[in-house]
Amino acid sequence: MSESKIVICPACASANRVPVEKLGLGGTCGRCHAPLFQAAPLTLTAANFDAHAGRGDLPLLVDFWAEWCGPCRQMAPAFAAAARELEPRMRLGKLDTEAESAIAARYAIRSIPTMILFKGGREVARQSGAMPASAIVGWARGLV
Repeated sequence: MSESKIVICPACASANRVPVEKLGLGGTCGRCHAPLFQAAPLTLTAANFDAHAGRGDLPLLVDFWAEWCGPCRQMAPAFAAAARELEPRMRLGKLDTEAESAIAARYAIRSIPTMILFKGGREVARQSGAMPASAIVGWARGLV
């Protein structure tokens, strides 16, 4: 039997079992039929954060940001470019610290932008400050 990964749907947060060799082919959710990968960061909220951070097998790289933050807005295109390069081996998501202050407090976010890499539901690395896409990709790949 081939190895498989649990991939959380970006649209409905349902768990989908996907064979590792088929991760690069995309695929759709078995429940809502939305694409499992969009080559873009997903918007994380209180409703879907724990599913993506804890139930899925893919590492999750989260950009904790806020609309008023200049460096956050500057890094947004780089983070989107990193998502295109890192998916489907890793999921990238953005969490607005103003809208989701309870989650930001849970992870003691003191400065933004801050990126946290989650693996198996646990924080494995943290990096604060804006970075270009190549640095985001290199940092993330070096950790998984």
